[in-house]
Amino acid sequence: MKTLQSLFISLAIIISCVGSTFLFVNYKTNSNTNIYATGSAEVDFTADLIVWRGKFTSRAQTSKEAYNKIKSDSEIVKNYLISNEILDSEMVFNSVDINEDYVSNYDSNGRFVSRTLVGYELSQDVTITSDNIEKVEKVSRDVSSLLEAGVEFTSYSPEYYCSKLDEIKLDLIRKATTNAKERINIMAEEAGAHIGKLINSRLGVFQIVAKNSGTSNYSYDGYFDTSSKNKTASITVRLEYSLN
Repeated sequence: MKTLQSLFISLAIIISCVGSTFLFVNYKTNSNTNIYATGSAEVDFTADLIVWRGKFTSRAQTSKEAYNKIKSDSEIVKNYLISNEILDSEMVFNSVDINEDYVSNYDSNGRFVSRTLVGYELSQDVTITSDNIEKVEKVSRDVSSLLEAGVEFTSYSPEYYCSKLDEIKLDLIRKATTNAKERINIMAEEAGAHIGKLINSRLGVFQIVAKNSGTSNYSYDGYFDTSSKNKTASITVRLEYSLN
């Protein structure tokens, strides 16, 4: 009886071992190992389009006086731009904004009582868009003649753009993809593995920063510099392949 019992136990152990071995081999056969790498590419380029904005303001006790002043200032600004070779097609005058100017009144105890209308403030923005960067840069730096003419003019910093940005981005994607594939090839070769099919690809963030600015302006959401004429664009691409 003991001999028969021992035989059943031995058979159970053998069957269990065989089953475990089969499951292990089957798992190793069907499991897939993937390899991935991130490639990058960057390029320096110069902007070919400039946008410059300015704002002029007038103040008066009545809205009519303030409007007449802003209308006169608008003509002075336009003539100034034309005299500096800015074309009509390059300039846009936005609509006039009007704000009422109030002063607060307080009683002898310092408590607010009311507000009194003392005048009006009108403002108008002008935007210059041109591919002649040097010309617009010069105009944006020298607005002293407008101030001398009595125009309360504020000049903002120029913004620089590239009209061929899509071409630059597509070229960077190609180069970053090639870079990622080269890294995968090197890793697979060193490991003695063979690359299979592409499993996944992911495009990273497209960044544009001022040239030689380092990485201080990089952002996970992407950064688009408009303050510098000379820029550096970069992008990353992540590729994932199966291994045979």
